[in-house]
Formats: sequence, C-alpha cells, structure tokens
Amino acid sequence: MARMGIYIFNWFFLLALFPVAFFWLRRAWRIYARRDFSEVALKKGMPPPDAERYAPYEMAINMLGGIVIAGVLVAVLGFQALARDDWMAIAGITLWTKLLASFALGRHAHGIDIGKKKAEKG
Repeated sequence: MARMGIYIFNWFFLLALFPVAFFWLRRAWRIYARRDFSEVALKKGMPPPDAERYAPYEMAINMLGGIVIAGVLVAVLGFQALARDDWMAIAGITLWTKLLASFALGRHAHGIDIGKKKAEKG
C-alpha cells in the first residue's frame, strides 16, 4: 500500500507541471510579444520603476524554465524517455532555480532602501 502512495505523488507532481509550464511560457510571451512589463522583477507584487530594463532577464528565466518543464512533460508522457528519479530531479531543480532566479532579479531590480529604513526609524 505504501508504494501506491508514492505513485500517486508522482502523478500529482507530473500533473502540477502542466500549469507551471503554461504560466511561465505565457509570462515570457507577454514580456516578449506584448511588451507587458507588469510582471517583471516583482517585489511585494510591484514591478520596479524601470521594469523594461530587466524584462529580457525575466523573459529568459521564464522561457528557459518553461521549455525545460515542457520538455520533461513531453519526455515522460510522450516518449517515456526518462526514469522517475531523473524527471523528478530535472523538474525539481528547474522549479527551485527559476524561483530563486526570479526572486534574486526582483531584489536586484528594486535595490536596497537603506536610507528609507533609517528615515522611518528616526
């Protein structure tokens, strides 16, 4: 019975990759084709004042992550070319790398507000 729980988790994880790939590729499309910079380098839900400057980096992060996840989906469901441990490792590393890269870009784009924090305390 314990093995059944493991297989169900694998299928749930695999099914969760569909919306992840869709949203990342859609975000890259919005940045590239529609020139919509409202979701570029977000910090607390707000883009930086110069979002267009960071748009190519955000687009590349989303595009690369979406393509890798879509490739994993095709390899697993279409060709059955990847073993369970392999596709889970690729998908997991891609998820975390994309999240951390977007987080770092958002923090870099907004800068450090040291002067504002000191003024608020005083």
